[in-house]
Amino acid sequence: MTNLLTDRPVILASASPRRLMLLRQIGIEPQVLPAEIKEINPRPERPPHELVSKNSLIKALAAKKCLGEKDAWIIAADTVVVVDNKILGKPKNPEEACKMLRLLSGRWHHVLSGLCLLDGLSGKQLCGCAVTKVHFSQLSDEEILSYVKTGEPRDKAGSYGMQGQAALFVDRIEGDYSTVVGMSLPLLRVLLKRTTQIEPAEDPGH
Repeated sequence: MTNLLTDRPVILASASPRRLMLLRQIGIEPQVLPAEIKEINPRPERPPHELVSKNSLIKALAAKKCLGEKDAWIIAADTVVVVDNKILGKPKNPEEACKMLRLLSGRWHHVLSGLCLLDGLSGKQLCGCAVTKVHFSQLSDEEILSYVKTGEPRDKAGSYGMQGQAALFVDRIEGDYSTVVGMSLPLLRVLLKRTTQIEPAEDPGH
């Protein structure tokens, strides 16, 4: 399928089926190369947008290290949910998933998705962050427990997948849908349009 963004091969540095789905949606069939890395942990002094951008860069650099020099774009992403200035990552267990969903119930929250575009030949990179506001309907404990039992929250930031059954809970969004799913397609377009300006990548460290 022809795509509107690039003629170069694309490497997706992620095992996420949702990010793969998003790229396929826009006509890109990437090589999937999950990045085995230790992500930067949230800290009070580190803003969420900085956290997801740096984690995306670390993932992209890890993929490039495995590949060596390759004529391709390496794409990596990282997503968190933020409510009350608190970062919600993936739940460690069902109890934590229930706690997160109760916190989101009947309220607005922000979904931040960092994105890194790395040139597999030059090692140059562009990173950015997209933000979408999401409002949940008021959820009953029965709804929360039933949803958690589906297993869907297990590997998702904020314990929900908007592209899955949690679509029942979201009554409003402000921003792009793909950010909530896990990778902002509008941001990817912007970064690819800016590729003539990209700088050499540096490992941000921890």
